[in-house]
Amino acid sequence: MSYGIFRAAVKHKIFVSYHHHADQAYYDAFSSAFHDTYDVIYDNSLERRIDSDDVNYVMRRIRENHITGTSCTVVLVGAETPKRKYVDWEISATLEKNHALIGVRLPTARLTPDNQYVLVPDRLLDNIKSGFASWLTWEQITADPSQLGQYIAEAKSRKISLINNTRDRRVRNG
Repeated sequence: MSYGIFRAAVKHKIFVSYHHHADQAYYDAFSSAFHDTYDVIYDNSLERRIDSDDVNYVMRRIRENHITGTSCTVVLVGAETPKRKYVDWEISATLEKNHALIGVRLPTARLTPDNQYVLVPDRLLDNIKSGFASWLTWEQITADPSQLGQYIAEAKSRKISLINNTRDRRVRNG
């Protein structure tokens, strides 16, 4: 009788940052599409759970309780996302941990007045421009759920020397 070795597949952990009030439906769809492949972690409305005005304390809680143990942060960018301080702080904490960063343009994302560019959180934009963060569309990541692994692998392979985390943290919502 022979015994084979069974190795359970390890689910990679992904932190998802998004504006809860406006983009909850997209988070729910993302989580549903990828729950078999990834442990999708989200902030569970950090603002209400942490309940502190001490930015350093909040940042430490974000890093220790939400970003640590993940390998990638996915930022779902809708119409109000660029104005949210906790999204900015979650991106900052991700960059401090040298984790991969992927921005995903939602169909609700707002355009600049000339309709040429999507409005993106400033810190995410800094890292898209530097070449560290990936920038994808909702359609790209949902068209073929098996592709997300490749997008994450590519994001994780980017040089940490490209990280731009020099911007002052947002202190209030816009």
